[in-house]
Amino acid sequence: MKKILVIHGPNLQLLGTREPAVYGRVTLKQINAGLQKIARKQKVGLTIVQSNIEGKIVDAIGKAGSRFSGILINPAAYTHTSVAIRDALAACGVPAVEVHLSNIHCREEFRQKSLISPVVQGTIMGFGVSSYYLGLEALLDLL
Repeated sequence: MKKILVIHGPNLQLLGTREPAVYGRVTLKQINAGLQKIARKQKVGLTIVQSNIEGKIVDAIGKAGSRFSGILINPAAYTHTSVAIRDALAACGVPAVEVHLSNIHCREEFRQKSLISPVVQGTIMGFGVSSYYLGLEALLDLL
């Protein structure tokens, strides 16, 4: 059975109440339930982690190569700042898809550059919670 690592970055535990005009009202728990539903239908295992700590995300990616077939990641604010997460994704040897609820190109200037996009197979953004579901489907198609 294929196994996918899903990584939610900083502050995503606040979804549902955090800036609903930008991120919507769907909670992280609801997103995870939707991802699990897709995974069951596709007969794929999911391991889901959320961390506000960059090093924990880097560690999870670093261990992924021997345990997972792919990575679905929303690096959140680390998208724009983390060379460490970028380098971990480039080095791990596991295909990855980056997702974002909002379209980062329509946000503040400092959010418009992703350090992650150049080292992943694709990026899906701007479709709210559907970005996650489309990202998982795209990752599974790659595998």
